[in-house]
Amino acid sequence: MPKKPPETELTPERLAWRRRMLVAAWRALALLSLGLGLLGVVLPVMPTVPFLIVSAWAASQGWPVFERWLLAHPTLGPPIVQWRERGAVPRRAKWASSLMMACSAVGLQFFDQVPLWLRVTVPAVMLAVAVWLWFRPDA
Repeated sequence: MPKKPPETELTPERLAWRRRMLVAAWRALALLSLGLGLLGVVLPVMPTVPFLIVSAWAASQGWPVFERWLLAHPTLGPPIVQWRERGAVPRRAKWASSLMMACSAVGLQFFDQVPLWLRVTVPAVMLAVAVWLWFRPDA
């Protein structure tokens, strides 16, 4: 009678199953990120471009056809390509992000229930992100 392989042994079937699950996870992340990016088009508090960048990155891991479609898209593609080529961020996006972070940081100060350490740390992190953002090249 043949010996049954232990559960920890990686058989070709288990490797193929793992690969399929990994590709499915990358594709799900690509679609989820695209959906959040598209939601950001209509909601002013949601960023669009960072989610598009994540979507293209995830697609590059397991869905090259979708990645090519994103990069070639006339509206969605240019910000992704600019980021990949030069790490560039449009000036309009810099202003919008900075303004939203500033409003959030000021608004946070009106909530007495929020601990002081959080009311100090969150704006400090936002300031660091804004400084980093403004040091990126303009698209």
